[in-house]
Amino acid sequence: MEDLMVLIIIVFVASLLQTSTGYGFSIVGTPFLLLIYPAHMAIQINIILSICLSAFMIFKIRKEIDKSLLVRLIKGSVMGLIFGIFIYIFLDIQLLKMTVGALILFLTILLILKLTINRTQNKDFITGGISGLLTTSIGVPGSPLLLYFSGAGIDKTTLRSTILAYYLFVYFVSLVMQISFGGTSKETWIFSLLAIPPLFAGIILGQLFFKWISQKVFRINTYIILMFTGVYLLVTSF
Repeated sequence: MEDLMVLIIIVFVASLLQTSTGYGFSIVGTPFLLLIYPAHMAIQINIILSICLSAFMIFKIRKEIDKSLLVRLIKGSVMGLIFGIFIYIFLDIQLLKMTVGALILFLTILLILKLTINRTQNKDFITGGISGLLTTSIGVPGSPLLLYFSGAGIDKTTLRSTILAYYLFVYFVSLVMQISFGGTSKETWIFSLLAIPPLFAGIILGQLFFKWISQKVFRINTYIILMFTGVYLLVTSF
């Protein structure tokens, strides 16, 4: 019962953050889910709920999506998804977490110091590839997208909508690959089902908050979430 209450709180806060800023469900949810569930179960619960969230939101925000950017991210993610599933099954995830955590912290500091990134089609593809790799391996695709989009100064409305649409694709493919190569469990789906009500409660409240968040506050939240992610990945890699 205690684990269930913790799950409800985690999912509510993470979905509130995701719908109010366009990111954050996996970045906030996965670390805490790993505290109460085995690694593979926590990652799959996160992915299942992320698919539900994106599917629910996509009809509301579909007109705000940058479709050309979305296509490039999806194409780039395909190779990353394939490499990521081998890390998920065979390789040392701890080493990957340490490397990614250190890189996120370094790049976030550069962003705070006003680093700018000039967007190109090739950079869109590469960002999608890195995101895809992190999706199937550790279930956290958002960090490379946040770093890239923040450095490029993309409008918050376009960012939120495009990322949610991208998540719908990359999470679905990732879940299919994980189940095909690594299997799943009945408990994973039971806990995911129990988390649906707090998920939708967070979505509804998050949509109200989104209207009140300025671009400046949006950017500050981005830095905080990225710093949290980097520290978490480093700490849990030891």
